[in-house]
Amino acid sequence: MPASRRHQRALAVFVNCLGVIAAVPALSPAAPRAEAAPARPAPPPAVVPGAAATPIPTGVPAVPPAVPTTGPAPVRPSMPPVSVAVGASGTPAPGYRIEVRNAGSAPVDTMVRQELPNGSRATTVTGGGRTSRPAGTSAGEVTWRLRLPAKSTTTLHTALSIPGPGRSVTAPTCVYGSDGTRPYDCATATWVGAATAPAAQVTAAPAWRRPPVLLAAFTALLVVTVGVVWWAVWRRRRRTAATPTGTPGGGAMHAGAPGGGVPGLGTPGGAGPGQGGPGNGTPGRNGPAERGTVYPRTAVPSPASRRRRPPVWLVVGVAAAVLAGVVGAAAWSATQRVAAMDTTKQPTSGAWVGSSVTGALGQPLRETAFEFTVYRVSCDAEVLPPAPGGGRPCLATVGVRNLTNEDQTWHGQLQRAYLPSGNWVAADEDATRVANLGRDVFSQPVAAGRRVLLPLVFTMRGDEPPKLLELRSGVFSAGVRVDVA
Repeated sequence: MPASRRHQRALAVFVNCLGVIAAVPALSPAAPRAEAAPARPAPPPAVVPGAAATPIPTGVPAVPPAVPTTGPAPVRPSMPPVSVAVGASGTPAPGYRIEVRNAGSAPVDTMVRQELPNGSRATTVTGGGRTSRPAGTSAGEVTWRLRLPAKSTTTLHTALSIPGPGRSVTAPTCVYGSDGTRPYDCATATWVGAATAPAAQVTAAPAWRRPPVLLAAFTALLVVTVGVVWWAVWRRRRRTAATPTGTPGGGAMHAGAPGGGVPGLGTPGGAGPGQGGPGNGTPGRNGPAERGTVYPRTAVPSPASRRRRPPVWLVVGVAAAVLAGVVGAAAWSATQRVAAMDTTKQPTSGAWVGSSVTGALGQPLRETAFEFTVYRVSCDAEVLPPAPGGGRPCLATVGVRNLTNEDQTWHGQLQRAYLPSGNWVAADEDATRVANLGRDVFSQPVAAGRRVLLPLVFTMRGDEPPKLLELRSGVFSAGVRVDVA
């Protein structure tokens, strides 16, 4: 047997022995055979309070405990017992119908808030509501304090007056707990008047009235006109150069012809009626001069053909016209592109994903992954206590809907509130956790297809309220902008 085969077999026997030795401790020292009749299960031992459980040595390695998942569970909001529905009425003036429903089996104390658009005021309020303008806000609101019975629906009505007729009005409404900070549900509706004129459609100007088309047509006409003039001048000069100045053989080249003929009669001896011959320049019609002559004619050099070139003024004029047309078209195109730029929007190309959308309170605004709806922004000191480190907290009620098929996370540092001066502050994560009863809404992802309603807190430095909220789902998302002024 070769040495290599012996070594392989020895190594295999050694490995098998190691496997048997490792499996021996796992076997039970004395495992009696099971009886035919199953034994009754023994009652569980009594647990003594305060006594620690002592592991029983069995010789079998202990199974490691299950490791919990590192990622936090997605936010799956429970169905609140209170919901709200808002609908716009078909009245000539803006009006809304608000239905607050308690689906629970116990009464609930709630606070209902309806935001009023800028420049509007409430003319009719039912259900004991009152109109107020909270400190730190530029618009008023209508507030109700209701105690909703179990399994009941309460209907409220409001009517508004607006300064300018014919415009749409959006009034979001939210139901909060008795403290007025934790939202149960929010809804929005937009009233559109019957006399609202449709938006004027901007029609494009006809092709013959567009500056690039006019400029191109003028340039083409100029080039064609210059070409026609040059061709006419060249044609005239060519005809003038082709006109002959004399005929060969003209004049008295010879004194006579052989045979005593009369010069110029075309036949020898003057007998023939020919009218041409040597020395006459015009050959006879039927004389021998038609077939040639004894005396060669003097060769007359043909005028040398000279290639005509266009005049300098023509070349310079055409070049100047073409250059002016190109420069004018480039300047007009650059002016149109610069005029179409909107400096108030975030970049929509390059590293940014999607397009930035701008709206008002109560309008759902979509970006790449989320749909944001800002229902209310208040900097009232009665709503939240002052920040520990100084500053004035502003509470924003925001609805977030996940539009994708996957769980999505978002970050507090990407949610910003802009001041009229242009400065901005990020969301205060600690104050937001307090407003959400200790729950960190940024550490938990939003479940796919779900909607969460939560308060966000921004700590402002100074007395100015925020003018704009910027919300986004990711670092490279263009996000949405909500005008809250």
